[in-house]
Amino acid sequence: MKKLKFAPALLLVLVLTSCSTVRVVSDYDREANFDQYKTYAFYKPGVDKAEISDLDKKRILRAIDAELSAKGLNKGESPDLLVSIFTKERERVDVYNNNFGWGWGWNPWWYGGWGNTVSTSTEGSLYVDLIDAKTNELVWQGIGTARLITSGNIDKKEERIREIVREIMMQYPPGSGQN
Repeated sequence: MKKLKFAPALLLVLVLTSCSTVRVVSDYDREANFDQYKTYAFYKPGVDKAEISDLDKKRILRAIDAELSAKGLNKGESPDLLVSIFTKERERVDVYNNNFGWGWGWNPWWYGGWGNTVSTSTEGSLYVDLIDAKTNELVWQGIGTARLITSGNIDKKEERIREIVREIMMQYPPGSGQN
C-alpha cells in the first residue's frame, strides 16, 4: 500500500527529468569525404536569417566554435566548410492524466483521484548545416530539439544552448563512433 502512495510522485519526477533531454537527428551526404575538412567559417547570410536574437546567435556560434575546435577543426579565412544555422520555435502543450488510487476495482471502497495537469513550454529546434565551401553543397545537417530556457536566468540559458549544440555536434563526423 505504501508503494502505491509514492507512485504519482515518482511519475512526476520521471516526467520532469525527461524534460531536460535533447532529441537529435542528423543526416549527411554519403559521398562526402569528411576527413578532408580541416577548416571552417560561419556562413554569414545563413546565420543572419536565423530568427532569434543577436545575443542567442552569439551564444550558439560560440558553442559551435568550441565543439568544432574540440574536434580538431580550425576557423580559417579560406575554409573547407561553411557553417550555417536555422532555428524554429513552437509552444508545446503537455497534458498529463492523473488517475491514481488503490482498491479492488470498481467498488464503493475504491479510493483515488483523477484529473489532468496541463503544462506549456517553449520548444525550439536548432539546425546546424555544414556546407562544402568548394562545391557549395550541404554535406551534413544536425538538428536538435529541446525545451528552451525563456526565463531571465542567463546562466541557465547559456548552459542549455551549450548542451543542445554539444548533443548535435556529437553526431559529427558521421561514423565517428559517437553516433
